[in-house]
Amino acid sequence: MAKKVSGESGALTHIDAKGEARMVDVSAKPATERTAVAEGRVLMSKQTLDLIVSGNAKKGDVLGTARIAGIMAAKRTSELIPLCHPLALSKVTLDIEADKKMPGCIVRATVKVTGPTGVEMEALTAVSVACLTIYDMIKAVERGVRIDGIHLVEKLGGKSGHYRAGD
Repeated sequence: MAKKVSGESGALTHIDAKGEARMVDVSAKPATERTAVAEGRVLMSKQTLDLIVSGNAKKGDVLGTARIAGIMAAKRTSELIPLCHPLALSKVTLDIEADKKMPGCIVRATVKVTGPTGVEMEALTAVSVACLTIYDMIKAVERGVRIDGIHLVEKLGGKSGHYRAGD
């Protein structure tokens, strides 16, 4: 269950009065520091995870490649998602943790900008592409890998304030 910490109006901002899609005009909004954190999971067999962790995957360094793919995706979000603003990101961090209990990988992106609009979509895009890259690099070994639970963990800054998923 998501917890609203402050702000949200509930109105759809990318739909005008006629019900047509539009890019939100953010020109009057002040440039403030904004951060978003997103997370997702790639679930697989223990044997496949061991292959990734040992660095013996046929296609190479799975986690390193996924990390770079996620960072690149965050930077290109406006080219992939209609109506997203192109942003000069100041930070993109992608952390991937192997979890033997799951088994699988936990992928977490943190994205930061100083600008008039948030970076939630950039963080979610980074996680999505990193998860897809992990799948792509191990699909020859295990086709039943599952990508799961991609979600916004936290956002800071902007008019709507602080949001944190959780309790």
